[in-house]
Amino acid sequence: MERESSNGIPGRIKRFVFGRAISPMEPGVFRKLSLVAFLAWIGLGADGISSSCYGPAEGFLALGGHTYLAIILALLTALTVFVISASYKQVMEKFPTGGGSYLVASKLISPNVGMVAGCALVVDYVLTITVSVASGADAIFSFLPVEWQSYKLLTAMGVLILLIGINIRGVKESVVPIVPIFLVFIITHGLVILYALIANITGIPTLVENTGIEIQTSVSQMGFFGVLFLVLYAYSLGGGTYTGIEAISNGLPLLREPRVKTGKRTMTYMAISLAFMACGLILGYLFYGVQPEAGKTLNAILFNKVAYSWWGGNIFVMVALISEAFILLVAAQTGFLGGPMVLANLAMDQWMPSRLALLSDRLVTMNGILMMGGASLLLLWFSGGSVSFLVILYSINVFLTFSLSQMGMVKLWWKGRKREEGWSYKIMINGVGFILTAFILLMVIIMKFDEGGWLTLVVTTSLIAVAVLIKRHYRMVRGMLKHLDELHKVSLPANGETPIGEVTRARIPQPVSPGRRTAIILVNGYNGLGLHTLLNVIRNFPHHFNNFVFLQVGVIDAGRFKGIDEIENLKESVEADLARYVEMMRSHGYYAESVYALGTDVAYEAKRLIVELVERFPNAIVFTSQLVFPHETVFTRMLHNYTPFAIQKRLYHQGIPVLIMPIRVRA
Repeated sequence: MERESSNGIPGRIKRFVFGRAISPMEPGVFRKLSLVAFLAWIGLGADGISSSCYGPAEGFLALGGHTYLAIILALLTALTVFVISASYKQVMEKFPTGGGSYLVASKLISPNVGMVAGCALVVDYVLTITVSVASGADAIFSFLPVEWQSYKLLTAMGVLILLIGINIRGVKESVVPIVPIFLVFIITHGLVILYALIANITGIPTLVENTGIEIQTSVSQMGFFGVLFLVLYAYSLGGGTYTGIEAISNGLPLLREPRVKTGKRTMTYMAISLAFMACGLILGYLFYGVQPEAGKTLNAILFNKVAYSWWGGNIFVMVALISEAFILLVAAQTGFLGGPMVLANLAMDQWMPSRLALLSDRLVTMNGILMMGGASLLLLWFSGGSVSFLVILYSINVFLTFSLSQMGMVKLWWKGRKREEGWSYKIMINGVGFILTAFILLMVIIMKFDEGGWLTLVVTTSLIAVAVLIKRHYRMVRGMLKHLDELHKVSLPANGETPIGEVTRARIPQPVSPGRRTAIILVNGYNGLGLHTLLNVIRNFPHHFNNFVFLQVGVIDAGRFKGIDEIENLKESVEADLARYVEMMRSHGYYAESVYALGTDVAYEAKRLIVELVERFPNAIVFTSQLVFPHETVFTRMLHNYTPFAIQKRLYHQGIPVLIMPIRVRA
C-alpha cells in the first residue's frame, strides 16, 4: 500500500531511496522480511566475527615476551565463546520473542535493573557502529596515499549516512548486499588459519612440551599468582572478542519462524566461526613469531608471513586485508539491527519516548535507526574518527549487560530448581557465564577507567537518568488521566433528551440515514479519553447529530510486529472496544457504527477511512481530542504525539472539517 507522499517528484525520490511502502497486512509479510539462519549469521554476526580483527591481537600483545602462554589464552578464548553462546541459547528458549539483557534483567531481576541493562546496550550499540565505521575507514585509507588522510573523517561520515539509508529501506535489504564481503572475509581468513595450523601441526607436541617448561620457569621467577595474573590480564584485554554474541538474542524478532530454532542455529554458526577465528589467529601469531610493527596490524603481519611464498600471495593478502576493512564497516550493521530493537523495547515500557516503538512504512523502527545513526555521527565527529579514543570507550557496557543477563538466568534456575528438569546443568552454564563476564567487566573497568573508560560510565549514567525522568513523566500523566476513567460511570443522554439528562430506559436505535448530520469520532480504545471526547461532542452540539461513527486505528508497532498471532490479538481488541461504543450509543437511541484499520501510520490510515466515510455521510464532521498539559515543556512535546493535528492538516486539503477537542489534564 503506497502512502500519498509517493505521488510527485519528492515521493518518487523517497520511494527510490527508501523503497516502496510495505503493508503489515500483506500475505506472508513476516516471512518476506525475516532472516534465515545464514543471513542472520551475516547480519547479526558481523560484529562478533569482525572482533577477530582486534580482540585476539589485543590479548596476544598483552602477554609481552611470554608468548608461550598464547596456547592457554587461545583455549580460554574459545571456551569463553562457547560458554557465552550456550548461555544465550538458554536465554532464547525462555524468551522466544527476543531475549536480550534488557528483557532478561527486567523480567528476572527487576524493571529498574533491566532499564540499566537497556541503557548500557544502547550506548554499546552506538559505540559498535562508530568504532566499526572508524576502524573500517582507517583500514581503507592505509592503502591510499598519505595526503588523502584529510578526507578520512568525511568518508567515514558519508559511509555512516549510507548505512542509515540502507537500514531505513529494511532489514533484509540491509543484509543481502554484505553477503559477498562477509564470505570473502571468512574464506581468506579461514585459509590462512588452516594453512598455519596444518603447516605447524607436527611441531605442536614440542610446542606444548616447551610451554610446560616455560610455565614452570616463569612460576619459579614470578610466582604462581604472577603467571596467573598475566594470563588473566591478557584474557581480559582480549574481551573485545566476545562483544557481538548477544546481538543474536536481541535480534530474535528479526529471524524466520520458528525463531528459537533459527536463533540457536545462528548462534551455533557464530560460536564455531568466532572460536575458530580467534583461537586460530592467536595460535598463528605464536607459530610464526609475530611481533608488532609500526603501521601494521598483527593480522597483516601474519598474513604476509603465511602467504608470501604463495602464487599471487601479495594479491591474496591485499584481498584479505581489504575484506577486513569492509567487514569492520559491515559490523556497524549489528548496531543498526540491535540498537533500535532495544530502544523500541524501552519505549514500550515507557523508559524512552513512545515514538521509538513506531514502525515506518518499510516496517522498520525508523526513529530508532535515525537516533542510533545520529548519535554515531555526532560521536564520530566529536572523536575525529580516532579509533584509539573510541576503543577506550568500548566493551565496558557489553560485559555489564552480559553479567546482568547471566545473573538473571541463574536466579531463574535457582528459584525453579524444584520443578525445572535439568536445572543443575542449566544453572552451571549460566553461572560459569556470569563468573567469566563479571570478571572481564571488573578487569576492564579497572584497567580502562583512567584511560577514558570513565566517560562511558558517565554517558551511560546520564542516559539512565533521562530514562528515569521519562518514566516519571509518563507515570505522572497516567495519574492525571485517572479522573477521566470515572466517565465509565456517567450515563449518556438519549436521543432527543437534554445533553446532560440521565437515561433510565433503553431506546430503540434509529435506522441509518446517510444524509443526516453525522459525527465521526476518533478513539483509541474504550477508555475515559474516548468517552470524554464523546461527551464533549454531545454537550457542545445538543440535538445536532443523529449518526455516530467511531473510528480507530490499531497501531502495529515493534511490540505487535512479531507474528500473525499478535496482529490477530490487536484486531480482536480493536473490534471489542469499538463494539462497546456502538452498543452504548444504540442503546440510547442513536444510529451508530464503527470502522477500523490496522497499520503503522495513524494519520494516513485515519485520513483514508475518513475520506471513505464522508462519501457515505456527506454531512459529517470529524472529532478528535488532544491532551493539554498545565505547563507545556520540552518533555511534553517530545514524549507525546500530536497526531490529531497531522490528521487535521491532511483532511484540510480535502475540505473535510476536523474539530480537535482539548482535554485538559490537571495534577
